[in-house]
Amino acid sequence: MKMALDGATGVNSIRTYRPGRAQIKNQYFTCSLIVLPDRLFPDWQPCTPEELQASHFGPILERRPEVLILGTGETQVFPEPATFVTLMDLGIGFEVMDNAAACRTYNVLLAEGRHAALALILAGGRA
Repeated sequence: MKMALDGATGVNSIRTYRPGRAQIKNQYFTCSLIVLPDRLFPDWQPCTPEELQASHFGPILERRPEVLILGTGETQVFPEPATFVTLMDLGIGFEVMDNAAACRTYNVLLAEGRHAALALILAGGRA
């Protein structure tokens, strides 16, 4: 599914997404990653929503986006509420979605000029 929006040129937007694989610019990713407009954190842990812990959000917390979009795979899975306490304490909004919806939403936020972060849980690279 092609997703790039013209309003998001020059930033790390999601060009295409299919189950287990996201394309950013000309590079494909099959392992979980964090996407910020100007930076990527590939090979992000966790590989499943059940493995997600608050400590995994460190790279996001350092950059203080307005909102975090969390893609939990092909289905929406809500992590334990305690996972998001630090985000809430810092005033960082967050939404939990399936990966396809998360990619679309992230691109829309970028096109609107919002300072957003996308954390995608991709299990495609697991052994």
